[in-house]
Amino acid sequence: MAPQDTEKAACTPIPVYRRDFNRNAQLPYGVTVRHLYLAMSGFLDFLGFINGQLNNQGMPRLESMLMPANFSSIVGEFMISTIPQHCPRIVKNRYHNGHPDLIPAKRFPNDSVQHASSGIEVKESRYRRGWQGHNPENTWLMVFVFDSNRPQDTGTDTPRRPLRFLQVLGARLEEEDWQFSGRSTASRRTITATVKPSGYNKMVDNWLYQAPSL
Repeated sequence: MAPQDTEKAACTPIPVYRRDFNRNAQLPYGVTVRHLYLAMSGFLDFLGFINGQLNNQGMPRLESMLMPANFSSIVGEFMISTIPQHCPRIVKNRYHNGHPDLIPAKRFPNDSVQHASSGIEVKESRYRRGWQGHNPENTWLMVFVFDSNRPQDTGTDTPRRPLRFLQVLGARLEEEDWQFSGRSTASRRTITATVKPSGYNKMVDNWLYQAPSL
């Protein structure tokens, strides 16, 4: 297949199917795996449309154009904005950089809170473990793991591949499920906390979605 043909084929993401969601998974605040299926399918439709238009103009796909962190942020923001469209019992936290990302509807004034222990923090990652946050938190954490090309693949022999979701994992984590990572006085690295094996195991035990290939 010619390079232009493989690039065009990669514009259409791999779909998700209901059969690959865990019907026995436990989710809070009325969220169900059906709501996740609808939100994820919506993102795949959105990305396929955008990439198709970009390809028609001879431009790279969105995931091949944006910095990896910026593209990952789009994945997360789409989920945060779309899940409440399917689940009216939860809303996007309207506080700028508020924690968590999704909060119970009508629990806080104007659906806005700087920090709360109730709600769902949403993360997105190309990695299947080692997820980070800014602080050890008592929070319900949901991680969308996906695979796609990156900008550094452009101009290389790296195969062109469509985006696909690999896993969605989620569970209630406690502070002891996080490993705080400090920094030296000379470092400019952002202070972070990493999910420990105890937290990872909780999330794997309550997996929400898993691609058949895994």
